[in-house]
Amino acid sequence: MRIVAEEFWVQKGPAGTKPVKLYVYRKHDADRTGKPVLFLVHGSTFSSRGTYDVMVDGNRGYSAMEHFAGLGYDVWTMDHEGYGYSDRTDSNSGIMVGVADLQAAMPLVLEKSGQKSVLLFGESSGAIKAGAYTNVEPAKVERLMMHAHTHHGKHAPEMERRRRMIDQLRATPRRPFGKAQVDNVFNRDKSGQTDPAIIAWLEEFEMKFGDSIPAGTYIDMAINLPLVDPAKIHCPTLVSRPDHDGNSTEEELYEFFAGLGSREKQFHLMRGLPHGGAMVGHQRHRMWYVMHSFFGAPAAPPADDH
Repeated sequence: MRIVAEEFWVQKGPAGTKPVKLYVYRKHDADRTGKPVLFLVHGSTFSSRGTYDVMVDGNRGYSAMEHFAGLGYDVWTMDHEGYGYSDRTDSNSGIMVGVADLQAAMPLVLEKSGQKSVLLFGESSGAIKAGAYTNVEPAKVERLMMHAHTHHGKHAPEMERRRRMIDQLRATPRRPFGKAQVDNVFNRDKSGQTDPAIIAWLEEFEMKFGDSIPAGTYIDMAINLPLVDPAKIHCPTLVSRPDHDGNSTEEELYEFFAGLGSREKQFHLMRGLPHGGAMVGHQRHRMWYVMHSFFGAPAAPPADDH
């Protein structure tokens, strides 16, 4: 096994305008061919590598990308516009901007991997982006997993909080980012679920990109949902909900699940898991097990053959 990391850049934007450069990142076993592509979509606060490739003092046991590359996946992710290594622009980088980012990156991913479709995973606002991308590019998504998804956000405590501050969020394309925002991710719904050393590493890693992050996904989740039509999702789909999650209610996710057009679908409630830190917290191996069980399942019959 020889796991290697590769960095790429893609551009998006209409002809005649200054293109937006987007950072795309890959980890895979270079000694294996024909690997299934697992694409991981980040959420509202952390960049791609701060979410999926956490390396603390050389410890690879917190990197989801390293873990899944070791299982034989060709693992990809990207920084959405305004996050991480990608260009910072005047855009607030809402959900549909993220969908356009995925559309810009996917031709590169499919070309380099030799595959025709991907296994798509997103968490929090990344789940909404992943679902919305599946709506517009269904042929390119083989399986979809939406973790910590918000369907419409009615009666969800965190969405109610964001609606109360909507004027503040709309006032500028970016919102403040610092230690308080990092701590909130890991402590808002249930504290003590992540090693403090990981939280400290994330603060240092993400702060090098500046003291602000895009506000668009917060705005969309507060007042513009739903942005995913479940009836238009026909690929095998897993909706996983953390036990402690103020971003949604179980009732709205049951409603979303019932409306899925897919005839192969699962709903997984994860006991004890908080909204933030699923990929790097104490229960990350449970999360990775659920993902691998779903993404590694034998292929289902075609959607029209039931």
